[in-house]
Amino acid sequence: MSVVSDMGPGGAAVGPAGGPAGPEAAGAGSTDQDSEEMAAAERDLAEDAQWKRIQQNTFTRWANEHLKTVSKHIGNLETDLSDGLRLITLIEVLSGKKLPKHNKRPTFRSQKLENVSVALQFLEKGEGIRIVNIDSSDIVDCKLKLILGLIWMLILHYSISLPMWEGEEDYPPGDKQPTPKQRLLHWIQSKIPDLPITNFTSDWNDGRAVGALVDAIAPGLCPDWQDWDPKDAIQNAAEALGLADDWLNVPQLIKPEEMVSPNMDEMSMMTYLSQYPSAKLKPGAPLRPRTNPNRLPPSCPEIDLARDLTSRPLTTSRPRRHFVVVAYFVLIWCLFFDIVI
Repeated sequence: MSVVSDMGPGGAAVGPAGGPAGPEAAGAGSTDQDSEEMAAAERDLAEDAQWKRIQQNTFTRWANEHLKTVSKHIGNLETDLSDGLRLITLIEVLSGKKLPKHNKRPTFRSQKLENVSVALQFLEKGEGIRIVNIDSSDIVDCKLKLILGLIWMLILHYSISLPMWEGEEDYPPGDKQPTPKQRLLHWIQSKIPDLPITNFTSDWNDGRAVGALVDAIAPGLCPDWQDWDPKDAIQNAAEALGLADDWLNVPQLIKPEEMVSPNMDEMSMMTYLSQYPSAKLKPGAPLRPRTNPNRLPPSCPEIDLARDLTSRPLTTSRPRRHFVVVAYFVLIWCLFFDIVI
């Protein structure tokens, strides 16, 4: 069976890891570059690789958010799916369907393999999810990389591809449909068009983008995000994530220190952000106006021009006096209308 996914760099590979070529393929003259690439790949796939820890934590939290509706819990994603029972339960919660008969008390390996096979066959035949290079033995044998790949497929299908999102642009049936990653990115860009969001990693590291998204979903919930200092990344992220959790029903699938990490995992960020299209503001939320509405935006063509002109020494020439007067009027106009960049 196989899992086809829209995975980015640093994500969990779904297929088996490509090992180094054997002597027949590589020959006796392996280059130093080959050795360096191999070493880099090994470091990336190491059990303690930071992106992998972030991904495992995020995917576990995502699964538990769904499993708590049936009073189930995953403590260790690597081992807790090995008998197939919690995997079957998770799929039943996500799909809203009952899976075929399976072993309720698996003891032997054959019973565990059968349970996982029931789950994988249901996904492929019942839900139309293509599964690539994963079989039941991979889950029973606790192969973390492939388990992460399988959970990512569930996230892609049930949290990003399947739901209908309010305000989303319609794509004609004949047109090429966006990938799940493109779909989520387009939706976010439509909500915070004034921020140059182009990825699910570095653009979110200082916490300001998620603050902007929170305020876009519920205007007045996080109005001061523009004034946040990018150097206070963890504090920014903590405030935004906390507000979203408390008032938008968006659980903290990632933690502030994970979001600001330079090794932030793309798929973990997508998993967290996929909750926002269905976010609803709770009654009684502490909505408020911006604390300092007259504060100048950090950058604006008109204001930059005014600052440049007014900073020059005043001369007696008529053209210079004219430009200075115009600059002052532009600056006053910007302050009056509180331009937000």
